[in-house]
Amino acid sequence: MFNSLRAEYKTPFGAVAAGEEMRLRFTLPPQDGRTPSFLLYRAGEPHPFCRAEMQKEEDGFTLRYTPQQPGLYYYCFMLSDGALLHRAPDGSADYGDGPLWQLTVYKKPYEIPRGFAGRVMYQIFPDRYYKGGGEKQNVPADRQLHSRWDEEPKCRPDADGVYRCNDYFGGDLAGISEKLEEIRALGAEILYLNPIFEAHSNHRYNTADYLRIDPLLGTEQDFTALCQKAHRLGMKIILDGVFNHTGSDSVYFNREGRYGSGGAWRDPHSPYRDWYCWKNAATNDYESWWGFATLPKLNSRSQSWREFLCGENGVVRHWLRLGADGWRLDVVDEYPDELVRLIRQAARAEKPDALILGEVWEDASCKEAYGEQRQYLMGDELDSAMNYPLRQAILDFLLKGDGTAFRLRLLELLEHYPRPCWDVMMNLLSSHDVPRAVTVLGGLPMEHHDRDWQREHNTLTVAQYYRGRQLFMLGTLMCMTLPGMPSLYYGDEAGLVGYADPFNRGTYPWGREDTGLRECIRQMALLRGSHPSLSGGEIEPIACAAGLAAWRRYSEEEETVICVNPGDQPATLPDAARGETLFTVGKLWERRLEGQSAVILRTR
Repeated sequence: MFNSLRAEYKTPFGAVAAGEEMRLRFTLPPQDGRTPSFLLYRAGEPHPFCRAEMQKEEDGFTLRYTPQQPGLYYYCFMLSDGALLHRAPDGSADYGDGPLWQLTVYKKPYEIPRGFAGRVMYQIFPDRYYKGGGEKQNVPADRQLHSRWDEEPKCRPDADGVYRCNDYFGGDLAGISEKLEEIRALGAEILYLNPIFEAHSNHRYNTADYLRIDPLLGTEQDFTALCQKAHRLGMKIILDGVFNHTGSDSVYFNREGRYGSGGAWRDPHSPYRDWYCWKNAATNDYESWWGFATLPKLNSRSQSWREFLCGENGVVRHWLRLGADGWRLDVVDEYPDELVRLIRQAARAEKPDALILGEVWEDASCKEAYGEQRQYLMGDELDSAMNYPLRQAILDFLLKGDGTAFRLRLLELLEHYPRPCWDVMMNLLSSHDVPRAVTVLGGLPMEHHDRDWQREHNTLTVAQYYRGRQLFMLGTLMCMTLPGMPSLYYGDEAGLVGYADPFNRGTYPWGREDTGLRECIRQMALLRGSHPSLSGGEIEPIACAAGLAAWRRYSEEEETVICVNPGDQPATLPDAARGETLFTVGKLWERRLEGQSAVILRTR
C-alpha cells in the first residue's frame, strides 16, 4: 500500500524543506473499490488541518504536496470507507491504532558549519586527561588533590552524607596541548572539552565564573595557546556551555560567601538578582536544577542575563573570539527556543562556521520538553545534537544481534532528521554521563545498582574485557561508517572501563594503554578520512539476515558496503557486499563473516 522508507512510495526520503514538493504514492488491490485520502496534523493538535484526496493514476494513487511552514507534522491515510492506516514499525501502512508517520519540515536554507561535517571528534574530561603545566597556582584550599594519577576517583559521600565531587587529579589545558599531536594522529579533527571555567567541583557543571578559566586547568593564555595549536593542526575546539544554571558557590549567586558580600543570594540589590528564578525573594527561596540546591536555575528571560550571555562582548562570543569554534549546550531541554536561537545568532555573528551542538537524549527532531514541542532541528537553533538514540540502537544490536531492528531504527532516525544535519550529528558510544562502552558490552548489566555495587564490579575479568573490547571495536566501526561526527570519549581507545559517574571519569592510562585497540581505532578513523563515501556520502541500509547489519555508503567518487556480525556464529555476506576489502575487524573467510567481526568493502 505505502512505505515511507521506499522511494517508489515517498520522495524525497524523510524530512523536507519548507516550499519543497513531496510526492506520495499509495496502492490498493485492483478489486478494492476504495480510494485513499491524505491527512496531515500539526504536532500536538488532535485534528488534521489538511485533508487531500489522492488522485488515481495507472500505478495507484498519488499526491503532490508542498508544505509551506516549517514545523513538526504527522500524517496518516484514510480510505473512503473510513478505515485509517497508520505506520507499522517497518515504515509500511497498517490498519488500526498506531503511530502516525512523522514529517519534519525545516527552514531553507539549512546551513550547517561545513568545517565539522563528517569529522572525528574526541571528548575530554579535562581533570582526568593529562597533567602538564607545572605547579598549580591559586588553587582553593577546599579541593582535594590525589597523590597518584592511577587512583580511583572518590565515590563515597563525606561525613555529612554529601557526595561533593571535590577530588581532583590535576589534568589541565597545558597537558591537553602537550598531547594534541597524539589526538590528531588518532584521526580526530574536533576536540570537545567538558567545562573548563572556574567551578568548585571536578566536573565543573556548577559554573562559578564564565569569564575565567578554572585555576587548576590553567589560564586564559593556556586556552588561547591550545586553540592556536589545534588550528595549526587542522583541528577545531568545542566548549561546554552550562547556561541553564550556575553554581550556588559562584560570583553571581554566592550563597557560600566565597566571593565576599555580593551575589544574588546575599545582596537583594545585586546586578545578578534577576538572573535567577525566585520562589520567594523575601526568604531567598529559589528554583534549582532538578532540586539540587547547589545549582540555582537561571532566569532565561532576564534581559541582563541574555546580554551577558549573547551580547557583543558576552560569554558566547568572548570565547569564540579567543579561539573556540563552537559550543555544546548542556541540558538544552531546559532552554526556551528563543534563547537557543539567540545563542546561535551570537555564535554565528562572531564566527560564521561556529557549531551549536545540543545535549538531547531523545530523538532531537521530535523532542517535547515541559509540555512544549521543541524546534531544535528546524534550521535556526541547533546544528546537531548528541545522538543518544543511535548509541542505544548500536549497543542493542551489539548485545542482542537483531540486525533487522537496528536497520529499522537507523532508517527511522534518518527519516526524521533533516538531511543537512546528518553529517554533524554527534555519534557516541561513551560519554561523561553514561558508562563506558567496553563495560556496557563486556561487563554485568548495571541496571539500577548503586555506586558501591558499581565500584565492586568496575574491574572486568579478562574474559569480560576482551568480549567488551571486541564488540566495542565493532561499535566504533559502525560510528566511523555512519553519517555524522563519530565521537571518541578519552581513554576508550586505550581500554578504559567504568560504570557511571565517577567510574566513567577515570584518568587516562598513560603507559598502560591497550595499544592494539588504539591502533585499530586509529586505522578506522584514518580510513574514514580518506574515503569520501564514509565521511560524507549518502547511505542506504541493506536488508539481510536478522543477525547481520549492513549498509551502503556512496558518493560520486566511490561506493562502499559495511557489514557487521556481533553474534557468535558466522554469517554470509549479502549479495551487495562484493568488492575490495578495505578493513576488517575479526575474520572474513570468502563470503563468511565470522562471529564478532565486521568488514568494509569498496564495491565501486
